[in-house]
Parts: sequence; C-alpha cells; structure tokens
Amino acid sequence: MMQKTILLVEDDADLLEILRLTFEMEGFRCVMATDGEMALDKARRHAPDIVILDLMIPKLDGIEVCRRLRADGAFHGLPILMLTAKSEESDVVLGLGIGADDYVVKPARPRELVARVRNLLRRGNTKDPVVTDKIISVGDMVVDPIRFEVRIGEDDPVQLTPTEFKLLQTLTGRPGRVFRRAELLDATVGAGVIVTERNIDTHVKSVRKKLGDFGRYIETVRGVGYRFTDKANV
Repeated sequence: MMQKTILLVEDDADLLEILRLTFEMEGFRCVMATDGEMALDKARRHAPDIVILDLMIPKLDGIEVCRRLRADGAFHGLPILMLTAKSEESDVVLGLGIGADDYVVKPARPRELVARVRNLLRRGNTKDPVVTDKIISVGDMVVDPIRFEVRIGEDDPVQLTPTEFKLLQTLTGRPGRVFRRAELLDATVGAGVIVTERNIDTHVKSVRKKLGDFGRYIETVRGVGYRFTDKANV
C-alpha cells in the first residue's frame, strides 16, 4: 500500500512532536506546519492525503485555513480533521459547517485519532452496500460518484466536502428509504468511530444549504433520521 501523507497543523511544539511520532509509527509520512499560512503552503507543495488542523494557530486560524482549502479546487475531496481545545457545541457546528469532515476535542487519545484518520482515508476506497457508482439525476441536479461531483443545471459543481458528498450519495442512492442517523454515521464516518449523531444533523444542514432549492429533497423523518425524496416539499 502506498504510504499516506498527513499534514499536521499545530503550533504547540510538544503536541506536534507527539502527533508526528504517533503517525510515523503507524506508517504515515508527516508534513508539519505551525501556522495557517505555512499550512496552505505545505498543502500546495506536498499534496497531503489528509489534514489534521488545529483551530487556534497564528497568522490564519484553522477556520480560515479550512475555508481556503475548501474553496480551492485542487483540494476537492481532501479530508480535514479538526483537532482543537474548543469544545463548545457552537464550535463543533461551525467547524463541521465550514467543511471539516471530523472534529476531535483535545486531549485526544492517540489510538482513537489514528482510527479516525484511517476511517476518513478509507471512505474513498471502500464500497458500501447501500451506495452505488451510478450517476443519479433528479431534475437539474446530477450526482456523479465517478467524477465525485454534484452539478445543478449549467452551474459550476457544488462544493461538497468528502463527508457531505458521501452523505448525499447515500441518500440519493436509495430514494424514499429512511436512513437512521446511525446508518448515515456508518456510511459517512465509518463504523467503530465515536462521534455523536449531532454531527450528521450538522452535515445535513450544510448539504441542504449548498444545494439551494434542491435541499428540500432531503426530508427529516422526526425521531428517526433522513430520506431523499424525488418530490421536494413545498
């Protein structure tokens, strides 16, 4: 298996060294940055497979780094895991809402962190029995798993994070089926990783917003989960 590269963005020198040693022992190649501007430069020069990003870093904070990566087509599909001391629910919602695929509060246990990284990297390499590679069309919206993009009419592709794309792909792959939040967590994050169902709600909210009028096709089934319907609510 080809060695995967992790971009570690952290301004605490001791923690950065712990992260480096942890992931190098697991067979990863580590590239390190201690501020936001350096993080963007290292991302462009090293094309990492995944980014572990602290929020409170100098020059450009983690939120702005995440925004800029998500706005750059060169990093479409790049998994981003936020590792931060900010634990308020509003911080988690903001981090996931602007494009992070996972959010871990410090102090993080090394084994759990490695498991989360492996699950994020595995998403593009595994087949979920619910998800297919077929192109799905609903009106003017096209979900193309081969190109890993969503288009609405003649507009530019909708900028979805890997987690958001997998979520939409799962829902549109079986229109009308109700997916429990736990199922969507397994499909988008991976089984065995500890995250809250609130994460799925936040990702659904973000996908709806990005899809504009087509966001109404994702229905909430109260007390259960979500489904994609071929007829939007009005």
